[in-house]
Amino acid sequence: MKYILVSGGVLSGLGKGITAASLGLLLQSRGYKVTIMKCDMYLNIDAGTMNPLEHGEVFVTQDGLETDQDLGHYERFLGVSLSKANYMTNGQVYKWVLDKERALEYEGKCVEPYHHIPPEIVNRWRKAGEAGKADIVIVELGGTVGEYEGLLFFEAYRRLKLQAPKDVVLVHVGYLPAPGNIGELKSKPLQQSISTLNSLGIMPDFVVGRAEKPVDDKRKEKIALASGLPVENIISNPDLDSVYKVPLFLKKEKLDLKILKKLSLKIGKSDLQKWKEMVQNVDKKKEKTVQIGIVGKYQRSGDYILQDSYVSVVEALKHASAKTGIGIKLNWIDSEDVNMNLDGMDAVLVPQGWGKRGIEGKVRAIKYAREKGIPYLGLCFGMQMATIEFARHVLGFKDANTEEAGDGTKHPVIHAMDYQKELIKSKRFGGTIRLGAWPLKIKKGTLLEKIYRKNLVLNERHRHRYEFNNKYRERFEKAGFVISGTSPDGNLVEAIELKGHKFFVGTQYHPEYISRALSPHPLFVKFLEAAAAK
Repeated sequence: MKYILVSGGVLSGLGKGITAASLGLLLQSRGYKVTIMKCDMYLNIDAGTMNPLEHGEVFVTQDGLETDQDLGHYERFLGVSLSKANYMTNGQVYKWVLDKERALEYEGKCVEPYHHIPPEIVNRWRKAGEAGKADIVIVELGGTVGEYEGLLFFEAYRRLKLQAPKDVVLVHVGYLPAPGNIGELKSKPLQQSISTLNSLGIMPDFVVGRAEKPVDDKRKEKIALASGLPVENIISNPDLDSVYKVPLFLKKEKLDLKILKKLSLKIGKSDLQKWKEMVQNVDKKKEKTVQIGIVGKYQRSGDYILQDSYVSVVEALKHASAKTGIGIKLNWIDSEDVNMNLDGMDAVLVPQGWGKRGIEGKVRAIKYAREKGIPYLGLCFGMQMATIEFARHVLGFKDANTEEAGDGTKHPVIHAMDYQKELIKSKRFGGTIRLGAWPLKIKKGTLLEKIYRKNLVLNERHRHRYEFNNKYRERFEKAGFVISGTSPDGNLVEAIELKGHKFFVGTQYHPEYISRALSPHPLFVKFLEAAAAK
Protein backbone atom coordinates (compact mmCIF):
# COMPACT_ATOMS: atom_id res chain seq x y z
CA MET A 1 0.00 0.00 0.00
CA LYS A 2 0.94 3.61 -0.58
CA TYR A 3 0.29 6.33 2.00
CA ILE A 4 -0.50 10.01 1.56
CA LEU A 5 -0.43 12.05 4.78
CA VAL A 6 -2.22 15.41 4.80
CA SER A 7 -1.07 17.82 7.50
CA GLY A 8 -2.05 21.40 8.26
CA GLY A 9 -0.32 24.63 9.15
CA VAL A 10 -1.12 28.19 10.29
CA LEU A 11 -4.73 27.59 11.40
CA SER A 12 -7.34 24.88 11.77
CA GLY A 13 -10.46 24.68 9.63
CA LEU A 14 -8.60 25.69 6.48
CA GLY A 15 -9.89 22.83 4.33
CA LYS A 16 -7.60 19.83 4.87
CA GLY A 17 -10.63 17.55 4.79
CA ILE A 18 -11.86 18.90 1.44
CA THR A 19 -8.30 18.75 0.08
CA ALA A 20 -7.95 15.11 1.19
CA ALA A 21 -11.38 14.17 -0.16
CA SER A 22 -10.65 15.92 -3.48
CA LEU A 23 -7.32 14.17 -3.83
CA GLY A 24 -9.03 10.85 -3.06
CA LEU A 25 -11.58 11.48 -5.80
CA LEU A 26 -8.86 12.36 -8.33
CA LEU A 27 -6.91 9.18 -7.58
CA GLN A 28 -10.10 7.11 -7.60
CA SER A 29 -10.98 8.55 -11.01
CA ARG A 30 -7.71 7.12 -12.32
CA GLY A 31 -8.65 3.59 -11.30
CA TYR A 32 -7.10 3.31 -7.83
CA LYS A 33 -8.88 1.92 -4.78
CA VAL A 34 -8.63 4.69 -2.21
CA THR A 35 -9.58 4.87 1.45
CA ILE A 36 -9.30 7.91 3.72
CA MET A 37 -8.74 8.14 7.46
CA LYS A 38 -9.06 11.06 9.89
CA CYS A 39 -6.83 11.33 12.97
CA ASP A 40 -8.13 13.67 15.69
CA MET A 41 -5.72 14.73 18.41
CA TYR A 42 -8.28 14.80 21.22
CA LEU A 43 -8.22 12.40 24.16
CA ASN A 44 -11.94 11.78 23.55
CA ILE A 45 -12.56 8.17 22.50
CA ASP A 46 -14.87 9.42 19.73
CA ALA A 47 -16.61 12.63 18.67
CA GLY A 48 -19.97 11.72 20.22
CA THR A 49 -19.65 13.73 23.43
CA MET A 50 -18.17 16.86 21.85
CA ASN A 51 -20.10 20.14 21.79
CA PRO A 52 -21.30 20.74 18.19
CA LEU A 53 -20.77 24.49 18.59
CA GLU A 54 -17.07 23.91 19.31
CA HIS A 55 -16.37 20.88 17.15
CA GLY A 56 -18.98 21.03 14.43
CA GLU A 57 -21.40 18.28 13.53
CA VAL A 58 -20.77 14.64 14.39
CA PHE A 59 -20.86 12.19 11.50
CA VAL A 60 -21.90 8.55 12.02
CA THR A 61 -20.44 5.65 10.06
CA GLN A 62 -22.38 2.68 8.75
CA ASP A 63 -21.05 0.50 11.58
CA GLY A 64 -21.96 3.03 14.26
CA LEU A 65 -18.95 5.17 15.21
CA GLU A 66 -19.44 8.86 15.98
CA THR A 67 -16.69 10.66 14.08
CA ASP A 68 -15.44 14.01 12.86
CA GLN A 69 -17.50 15.64 10.11
CA ASP A 70 -14.60 15.21 7.65
CA LEU A 71 -15.63 11.57 7.21
CA GLY A 72 -18.87 12.91 5.80
CA HIS A 73 -16.90 14.85 3.20
CA TYR A 74 -14.90 11.74 2.35
CA GLU A 75 -18.07 9.68 1.81
CA ARG A 76 -19.78 12.42 -0.21
CA PHE A 77 -16.80 12.87 -2.55
CA LEU A 78 -15.80 9.22 -2.98
CA GLY A 79 -19.33 7.76 -2.92
CA VAL A 80 -18.30 5.08 -0.40
CA SER A 81 -19.33 4.00 3.08
CA LEU A 82 -16.50 4.18 5.61
CA SER A 83 -16.16 2.33 8.92
CA LYS A 84 -14.66 2.55 12.39
CA ALA A 85 -11.30 1.75 10.83
CA ASN A 86 -11.34 5.17 9.13
CA TYR A 87 -11.30 7.27 12.31
CA MET A 88 -8.82 7.50 15.14
CA THR A 89 -8.35 9.78 18.15
CA ASN A 90 -5.47 10.21 20.56
CA GLY A 91 -7.72 8.74 23.22
CA GLN A 92 -8.30 5.60 21.16
CA VAL A 93 -4.56 5.12 20.61
CA TYR A 94 -3.72 5.41 24.30
CA LYS A 95 -6.58 3.06 25.15
CA TRP A 96 -5.36 0.44 22.65
CA VAL A 97 -1.82 0.62 24.05
CA LEU A 98 -2.99 0.48 27.66
CA ASP A 99 -5.30 -2.46 26.91
CA LYS A 100 -2.29 -4.29 25.43
CA GLU A 101 -0.25 -3.46 28.53
CA ARG A 102 -2.97 -4.91 30.77
CA ALA A 103 -2.92 -8.08 28.66
CA LEU A 104 0.89 -8.36 29.01
CA GLU A 105 1.34 -8.03 25.27
CA TYR A 106 4.46 -5.92 25.85
CA GLU A 107 5.94 -8.77 27.93
CA GLY A 108 6.59 -6.69 31.02
CA LYS A 109 8.42 -3.83 29.29
CA CYS A 110 8.11 -0.24 30.49
CA VAL A 111 5.40 1.20 28.23
CA GLU A 112 6.30 4.71 27.03
CA PRO A 113 4.58 7.18 24.69
CA TYR A 114 7.60 7.72 22.45
CA HIS A 115 8.33 4.02 21.96
CA HIS A 116 4.85 2.50 21.85
CA ILE A 117 2.36 5.11 20.63
CA PRO A 118 3.81 5.82 17.12
CA PRO A 119 3.99 2.12 16.10
CA GLU A 120 0.36 1.69 17.17
CA ILE A 121 -0.63 4.72 15.06
CA VAL A 122 1.13 3.29 11.99
CA ASN A 123 -0.50 -0.08 12.66
CA ARG A 124 -3.94 1.58 12.56
CA TRP A 125 -3.13 3.31 9.27
CA ARG A 126 -2.29 -0.09 7.82
CA LYS A 127 -5.50 -1.60 9.20
CA ALA A 128 -7.56 1.17 7.60
CA GLY A 129 -5.99 0.30 4.26
CA GLU A 130 -6.58 -3.42 4.76
CA ALA A 131 -10.22 -2.84 5.79
CA GLY A 132 -10.78 -0.78 2.64
CA LYS A 133 -8.72 -3.15 0.45
CA ALA A 134 -6.97 0.00 -0.70
CA ASP A 135 -4.11 0.69 -3.07
CA ILE A 136 -3.69 4.13 -1.50
CA VAL A 137 -4.45 5.24 2.07
CA ILE A 138 -4.96 8.97 2.61
CA VAL A 139 -4.53 10.02 6.25
CA GLU A 140 -5.63 13.47 7.37
CA LEU A 141 -3.94 14.69 10.56
CA GLY A 142 -6.27 16.96 12.52
CA GLY A 143 -5.19 20.31 13.89
CA THR A 144 -1.99 22.08 12.90
CA VAL A 145 1.69 21.20 13.07
CA GLY A 146 3.34 22.35 16.29
CA GLU A 147 0.44 21.51 18.58
CA TYR A 148 1.62 19.42 21.51
CA GLU A 149 -1.06 16.74 21.23
CA GLY A 150 -0.17 15.96 17.61
CA LEU A 151 3.56 15.36 18.05
CA LEU A 152 3.38 11.56 18.22
CA PHE A 153 1.32 11.41 15.01
CA PHE A 154 4.04 13.32 13.17
CA GLU A 155 6.61 11.01 14.75
CA ALA A 156 4.59 8.06 13.42
CA TYR A 157 4.80 9.57 9.94
CA ARG A 158 8.55 10.16 10.29
CA ARG A 159 9.15 6.52 11.19
CA LEU A 160 6.92 5.23 8.39
CA LYS A 161 8.81 7.43 5.93
CA LEU A 162 12.10 5.95 7.18
CA GLN A 163 10.76 2.40 6.76
CA ALA A 164 9.24 2.91 3.29
CA PRO A 165 10.49 6.17 1.75
CA LYS A 166 9.14 5.38 -1.73
CA ASP A 167 5.67 4.50 -0.47
CA VAL A 168 4.88 7.57 1.64
CA VAL A 169 4.12 11.19 0.66
CA LEU A 170 3.37 14.19 2.87
CA VAL A 171 1.05 16.93 1.58
CA HIS A 172 1.22 19.98 3.84
CA VAL A 173 -1.76 22.37 3.62
CA GLY A 174 -1.19 25.90 4.89
CA TYR A 175 -2.91 29.26 4.81
CA LEU A 176 -1.75 32.45 3.10
CA PRO A 177 -3.55 35.46 4.61
CA ALA A 178 -4.27 38.59 2.56
CA PRO A 179 -4.45 41.55 5.01
CA GLY A 180 -6.68 44.25 3.57
CA ASN A 181 -4.22 47.05 4.32
CA ILE A 182 -1.43 45.24 2.41
CA GLY A 183 -3.31 43.94 -0.62
CA GLU A 184 -1.30 40.79 -1.34
CA LEU A 185 -1.03 37.19 -0.16
CA LYS A 186 1.58 36.77 2.60
CA SER A 187 3.48 33.49 2.59
CA LYS A 188 5.46 33.94 5.83
CA PRO A 189 3.00 32.10 8.14
CA LEU A 190 3.06 29.10 5.77
CA GLN A 191 6.85 29.23 5.61
CA GLN A 192 7.00 29.16 9.41
CA SER A 193 4.71 26.13 9.60
CA ILE A 194 7.07 24.34 7.18
CA SER A 195 9.96 25.26 9.51
CA THR A 196 8.04 23.67 12.37
CA LEU A 197 7.73 20.50 10.29
CA ASN A 198 11.48 20.62 9.62
CA SER A 199 12.16 20.84 13.36
CA LEU A 200 10.41 17.46 13.73
CA GLY A 201 12.75 15.92 11.18
CA ILE A 202 10.09 16.07 8.44
CA MET A 203 10.20 17.52 4.93
CA PRO A 204 6.92 17.91 3.03
CA ASP A 205 6.74 16.48 -0.48
CA PHE A 206 4.03 18.90 -1.59
CA VAL A 207 2.69 22.15 -0.19
CA VAL A 208 -0.90 23.22 -0.85
CA GLY A 209 -1.50 26.93 -0.39
CA ARG A 210 -5.00 27.79 0.82
CA ALA A 211 -5.96 31.40 0.24
CA GLU A 212 -8.78 33.69 -0.78
CA LYS A 213 -7.23 33.94 -4.25
CA PRO A 214 -5.04 31.63 -6.36
CA VAL A 215 -1.42 31.54 -5.21
CA ASP A 216 0.66 33.30 -7.88
CA ASP A 217 4.09 32.26 -9.20
CA LYS A 218 5.98 34.75 -7.02
CA ARG A 219 4.43 33.36 -3.83
CA LYS A 220 5.00 29.80 -5.06
CA GLU A 221 8.68 30.57 -5.58
CA LYS A 222 9.02 31.93 -2.04
CA ILE A 223 7.34 28.85 -0.54
CA ALA A 224 9.45 26.52 -2.70
CA LEU A 225 12.66 28.20 -1.49
CA ALA A 226 11.56 27.96 2.15
CA SER A 227 10.56 24.31 1.87
CA GLY A 228 13.38 23.07 -0.34
CA LEU A 229 10.94 21.84 -2.97
CA PRO A 230 10.73 22.35 -6.72
CA VAL A 231 8.26 25.12 -7.50
CA GLU A 232 5.97 22.68 -9.36
CA ASN A 233 5.33 20.94 -6.02
CA ILE A 234 3.70 24.08 -4.63
CA ILE A 235 -0.03 23.79 -5.32
CA SER A 236 -2.63 26.55 -5.29
CA ASN A 237 -6.02 25.85 -3.66
CA PRO A 238 -8.06 29.09 -3.46
CA ASP A 239 -11.55 29.72 -2.09
CA LEU A 240 -14.21 28.60 -4.58
CA ASP A 241 -17.97 29.10 -4.55
CA SER A 242 -18.54 25.34 -4.18
CA VAL A 243 -16.38 22.72 -2.48
CA TYR A 244 -17.31 20.35 -5.32
CA LYS A 245 -15.17 22.46 -7.66
CA VAL A 246 -12.00 21.83 -5.62
CA PRO A 247 -11.14 18.46 -7.26
CA LEU A 248 -11.32 20.06 -10.71
CA PHE A 249 -9.09 22.94 -9.63
CA LEU A 250 -6.51 20.59 -8.09
CA LYS A 251 -6.61 18.54 -11.29
CA LYS A 252 -5.63 21.69 -13.22
CA GLU A 253 -2.72 22.03 -10.80
CA LYS A 254 -1.84 18.38 -11.68
CA LEU A 255 -1.61 17.39 -8.02
CA ASP A 256 -2.80 13.82 -8.68
CA LEU A 257 -0.31 13.34 -11.53
CA LYS A 258 2.59 14.64 -9.45
CA ILE A 259 1.73 12.43 -6.48
CA LEU A 260 1.35 9.31 -8.61
CA LYS A 261 4.74 10.03 -10.17
CA LYS A 262 6.28 10.52 -6.71
CA LEU A 263 4.85 7.18 -5.58
CA SER A 264 6.02 5.46 -8.80
CA LEU A 265 2.44 4.49 -9.67
CA LYS A 266 0.97 4.04 -13.12
CA ILE A 267 -0.93 7.05 -14.42
CA GLY A 268 -4.26 5.86 -15.80
CA LYS A 269 -6.81 7.87 -17.71
CA SER A 270 -8.96 10.11 -15.54
CA ASP A 271 -12.75 9.80 -15.71
CA LEU A 272 -14.52 12.70 -14.01
CA GLN A 273 -17.37 13.15 -16.48
CA LYS A 274 -20.22 12.59 -13.99
CA TRP A 275 -18.52 14.89 -11.48
CA LYS A 276 -18.15 17.62 -14.11
CA GLU A 277 -21.83 17.29 -15.03
CA MET A 278 -22.80 17.65 -11.38
CA VAL A 279 -20.65 20.80 -11.04
CA GLN A 280 -22.26 22.20 -14.19
CA ASN A 281 -25.65 21.66 -12.54
CA VAL A 282 -24.40 23.54 -9.47
CA ASP A 283 -23.48 26.49 -11.71
CA LYS A 284 -26.64 26.40 -13.82
CA LYS A 285 -28.96 29.35 -13.38
CA LYS A 286 -31.92 28.26 -11.28
CA GLU A 287 -35.38 29.14 -12.62
CA LYS A 288 -36.84 28.98 -9.14
CA THR A 289 -35.26 29.51 -5.70
CA VAL A 290 -36.96 28.39 -2.48
CA GLN A 291 -36.62 29.91 0.98
CA ILE A 292 -35.89 27.22 3.57
CA GLY A 293 -36.12 28.01 7.28
CA ILE A 294 -33.72 25.84 9.30
CA VAL A 295 -34.78 25.99 12.95
CA GLY A 296 -31.77 24.91 15.01
CA LYS A 297 -29.95 25.72 18.22
CA TYR A 298 -26.29 25.01 17.49
CA GLN A 299 -25.61 27.48 14.69
CA ARG A 300 -25.30 30.75 16.61
CA SER A 301 -21.96 31.59 18.22
CA GLY A 302 -21.91 35.22 19.34
CA ASP A 303 -22.35 37.33 16.21
CA TYR A 304 -21.62 34.41 13.88
CA ILE A 305 -23.67 31.65 12.24
CA LEU A 306 -21.74 28.36 12.13
CA GLN A 307 -23.22 26.16 9.42
CA ASP A 308 -20.69 23.43 10.27
CA SER A 309 -22.97 22.45 13.14
CA TYR A 310 -25.35 21.05 10.50
CA VAL A 311 -22.96 20.50 7.58
CA SER A 312 -24.41 17.14 6.44
CA VAL A 313 -27.90 18.65 6.23
CA VAL A 314 -26.62 21.65 4.28
CA GLU A 315 -24.70 19.44 1.84
CA ALA A 316 -27.70 17.12 1.36
CA LEU A 317 -29.80 20.16 0.40
CA LYS A 318 -27.08 21.26 -2.05
CA HIS A 319 -27.02 17.77 -3.61
CA ALA A 320 -30.79 17.92 -4.09
CA SER A 321 -30.52 21.44 -5.53
CA ALA A 322 -28.00 20.32 -8.16
CA LYS A 323 -30.21 17.33 -9.02
CA THR A 324 -33.51 19.23 -9.31
CA GLY A 325 -32.29 22.58 -10.61
CA ILE A 326 -34.10 24.29 -7.71
CA GLY A 327 -32.10 27.04 -6.04
CA ILE A 328 -32.00 27.21 -2.23
CA LYS A 329 -31.75 30.13 0.17
CA LEU A 330 -31.06 28.94 3.71
CA ASN A 331 -32.52 31.07 6.51
CA TRP A 332 -30.99 30.22 9.89
CA ILE A 333 -33.57 30.60 12.66
CA ASP A 334 -32.57 30.33 16.32
CA SER A 335 -35.05 28.07 18.13
CA GLU A 336 -34.61 30.21 21.26
CA ASP A 337 -35.65 33.39 19.44
CA VAL A 338 -38.98 34.43 20.98
CA ASN A 339 -39.60 36.70 17.98
CA MET A 340 -39.17 33.88 15.47
CA ASN A 341 -40.63 34.81 12.08
CA LEU A 342 -41.33 32.14 9.46
CA ASP A 343 -43.30 34.35 7.09
CA GLY A 344 -42.03 33.96 3.55
CA MET A 345 -40.57 30.50 4.11
CA ASP A 346 -41.37 27.96 1.39
CA ALA A 347 -40.34 25.07 3.66
CA VAL A 348 -39.27 24.42 7.24
CA LEU A 349 -36.59 21.98 8.39
CA VAL A 350 -35.84 21.07 12.00
CA PRO A 351 -32.52 19.19 12.28
CA GLN A 352 -30.95 17.06 15.00
CA GLY A 353 -30.48 18.24 18.58
CA TRP A 354 -30.13 17.23 22.21
CA GLY A 355 -31.51 18.39 25.55
CA LYS A 356 -34.39 20.65 26.53
CA ARG A 357 -32.93 23.96 25.35
CA GLY A 358 -34.83 25.36 22.38
CA ILE A 359 -37.63 22.78 22.43
CA GLU A 360 -40.46 25.32 22.65
CA GLY A 361 -39.20 27.29 19.65
CA LYS A 362 -38.97 24.16 17.53
CA VAL A 363 -42.51 23.17 18.53
CA ARG A 364 -43.80 26.66 17.57
CA ALA A 365 -42.11 26.40 14.17
CA ILE A 366 -43.60 22.95 13.52
CA LYS A 367 -47.07 24.12 14.52
CA TYR A 368 -46.74 26.96 12.01
CA ALA A 369 -45.69 24.57 9.22
CA ARG A 370 -48.48 22.10 10.01
CA GLU A 371 -51.25 24.69 10.20
CA LYS A 372 -50.09 26.72 7.18
CA GLY A 373 -49.53 23.64 4.99
CA ILE A 374 -45.84 24.47 4.54
CA PRO A 375 -43.57 21.53 3.55
CA TYR A 376 -41.84 20.22 6.66
CA LEU A 377 -38.89 17.88 7.17
CA GLY A 378 -37.89 16.84 10.69
CA LEU A 379 -34.65 14.95 11.21
CA CYS A 380 -34.27 12.84 14.38
CA PHE A 381 -34.97 15.50 17.05
CA GLY A 382 -37.13 17.14 14.39
CA MET A 383 -39.35 14.04 14.24
CA GLN A 384 -39.56 13.94 18.04
CA MET A 385 -40.55 17.61 18.19
CA ALA A 386 -43.23 17.02 15.54
CA THR A 387 -44.61 14.24 17.74
CA ILE A 388 -44.74 16.58 20.74
CA GLU A 389 -46.41 19.34 18.70
CA PHE A 390 -49.11 16.97 17.43
CA ALA A 391 -49.73 15.61 20.93
CA ARG A 392 -50.16 19.09 22.38
CA HIS A 393 -52.22 20.80 19.69
CA VAL A 394 -54.15 17.97 18.03
CA LEU A 395 -54.54 15.33 20.74
CA GLY A 396 -54.91 17.93 23.51
CA PHE A 397 -52.09 16.67 25.77
CA LYS A 398 -51.07 20.17 26.79
CA ASP A 399 -47.96 19.15 28.76
CA ALA A 400 -46.78 16.47 26.30
CA ASN A 401 -43.00 16.39 26.06
CA THR A 402 -39.92 14.23 25.79
CA GLU A 403 -38.42 12.59 28.87
CA GLU A 404 -35.17 14.22 27.78
CA ALA A 405 -36.59 17.58 28.93
CA GLY A 406 -36.81 16.20 32.47
CA ASP A 407 -39.94 18.21 33.33
CA GLY A 408 -41.94 15.31 34.80
CA THR A 409 -44.61 15.44 32.09
CA LYS A 410 -47.65 13.17 32.45
CA HIS A 411 -47.49 12.51 28.71
CA PRO A 412 -43.92 11.46 27.72
CA VAL A 413 -44.75 10.85 24.05
CA ILE A 414 -40.99 10.55 23.46
CA HIS A 415 -39.19 8.41 25.99
CA ALA A 416 -36.09 6.37 26.71
CA MET A 417 -36.50 2.62 26.44
CA ASP A 418 -35.80 0.56 29.56
CA TYR A 419 -32.25 -0.45 28.62
CA GLN A 420 -31.43 3.19 27.85
CA LYS A 421 -32.80 4.29 31.23
CA GLU A 422 -30.30 1.99 32.90
CA LEU A 423 -27.46 3.48 30.86
CA ILE A 424 -28.54 7.03 31.76
CA LYS A 425 -28.81 6.11 35.44
CA SER A 426 -25.28 4.75 35.49
CA LYS A 427 -23.98 7.76 33.45
CA ARG A 428 -22.82 5.58 30.58
CA PHE A 429 -23.34 8.20 27.88
CA GLY A 430 -20.52 7.83 25.36
CA GLY A 431 -21.16 5.38 22.51
CA THR A 432 -24.27 3.85 24.12
CA ILE A 433 -27.02 5.43 22.02
CA ARG A 434 -28.60 3.85 18.94
CA LEU A 435 -25.95 4.25 16.27
CA GLY A 436 -25.16 3.22 12.72
CA ALA A 437 -27.22 1.60 9.98
CA TRP A 438 -30.51 -0.07 10.96
CA PRO A 439 -33.14 -1.62 8.68
CA LEU A 440 -36.18 0.48 7.86
CA LYS A 441 -39.53 -1.01 6.83
CA ILE A 442 -41.79 1.38 4.91
CA LYS A 443 -45.58 1.20 5.08
CA LYS A 444 -47.33 0.72 1.74
CA GLY A 445 -49.49 3.51 0.39
CA THR A 446 -47.59 6.28 2.18
CA LEU A 447 -45.76 9.34 0.90
CA LEU A 448 -42.56 7.72 2.17
CA GLU A 449 -43.16 4.75 -0.15
CA LYS A 450 -43.53 7.09 -3.13
CA ILE A 451 -40.33 8.91 -2.14
CA TYR A 452 -38.33 5.68 -1.84
CA ARG A 453 -39.95 4.33 -5.02
CA LYS A 454 -41.44 1.19 -3.48
CA ASN A 455 -38.17 0.04 -1.92
CA LEU A 456 -39.94 -1.17 1.21
CA VAL A 457 -36.93 -2.37 3.26
CA LEU A 458 -33.62 -0.52 3.35
CA ASN A 459 -30.97 0.73 5.79
CA GLU A 460 -30.68 4.22 7.25
CA ARG A 461 -28.25 5.60 9.82
CA HIS A 462 -29.21 6.55 13.37
CA ARG A 463 -27.89 8.65 16.24
CA HIS A 464 -30.35 8.98 19.11
CA ARG A 465 -31.28 7.72 22.57
CA TYR A 466 -35.00 8.53 22.79
CA GLU A 467 -37.86 6.89 20.85
CA PHE A 468 -41.56 7.31 20.09
CA ASN A 469 -43.60 6.02 23.03
CA ASN A 470 -45.77 3.17 21.71
CA LYS A 471 -48.20 3.65 24.61
CA TYR A 472 -49.66 6.56 22.59
CA ARG A 473 -49.44 4.98 19.16
CA GLU A 474 -53.12 4.11 18.65
CA ARG A 475 -54.34 7.58 19.65
CA PHE A 476 -51.87 9.25 17.30
CA GLU A 477 -52.85 7.07 14.34
CA LYS A 478 -56.59 7.61 14.87
CA ALA A 479 -56.00 11.37 14.66
CA GLY A 480 -54.23 11.24 11.27
CA PHE A 481 -50.63 10.84 12.45
CA VAL A 482 -49.25 8.28 9.98
CA ILE A 483 -46.46 5.98 11.12
CA SER A 484 -44.94 5.39 7.70
CA GLY A 485 -41.68 3.70 8.70
CA THR A 486 -40.81 1.22 11.44
CA SER A 487 -38.17 -1.31 12.41
CA PRO A 488 -38.79 -4.67 10.66
CA ASP A 489 -40.52 -6.04 13.78
CA GLY A 490 -42.79 -2.96 13.89
CA ASN A 491 -41.74 -2.05 17.42
CA LEU A 492 -39.74 1.13 16.77
CA VAL A 493 -41.22 4.14 14.99
CA GLU A 494 -38.72 5.33 12.38
CA ALA A 495 -40.72 7.77 10.24
CA ILE A 496 -43.96 9.73 10.43
CA GLU A 497 -46.13 11.87 8.14
CA LEU A 498 -49.52 13.59 8.32
CA LYS A 499 -52.72 12.83 6.45
CA GLY A 500 -53.94 15.73 4.36
CA HIS A 501 -50.60 17.54 4.32
CA LYS A 502 -48.75 17.67 0.99
CA PHE A 503 -45.33 17.15 2.57
CA PHE A 504 -44.92 16.71 6.32
CA VAL A 505 -42.28 14.07 7.07
CA GLY A 506 -40.25 13.27 10.17
CA THR A 507 -37.53 10.63 10.37
CA GLN A 508 -35.97 9.20 13.48
CA TYR A 509 -32.95 8.40 11.33
CA HIS A 510 -30.54 10.74 9.53
CA PRO A 511 -30.99 10.56 5.74
CA GLU A 512 -28.40 13.34 5.34
CA TYR A 513 -25.61 10.92 6.33
CA ILE A 514 -25.98 8.88 3.16
CA SER A 515 -26.66 11.66 0.66
CA ARG A 516 -23.89 11.89 -1.93
CA ALA A 517 -22.82 14.55 -4.41
CA LEU A 518 -23.61 12.20 -7.31
CA SER A 519 -26.59 10.45 -5.66
CA PRO A 520 -28.73 12.82 -3.57
CA HIS A 521 -31.04 11.32 -0.97
CA PRO A 522 -34.60 11.14 -2.35
CA LEU A 523 -36.10 12.67 0.81
CA PHE A 524 -34.23 15.92 0.23
CA VAL A 525 -35.05 15.86 -3.48
CA LYS A 526 -38.79 15.54 -2.80
CA PHE A 527 -38.59 18.12 0.00
CA LEU A 528 -37.20 20.71 -2.43
CA GLU A 529 -39.77 19.78 -5.08
CA ALA A 530 -42.55 20.23 -2.51
CA ALA A 531 -41.14 23.63 -1.51
CA ALA A 532 -40.96 24.70 -5.16
CA ALA A 533 -44.53 23.52 -5.77
CA LYS A 534 -45.73 25.68 -2.88
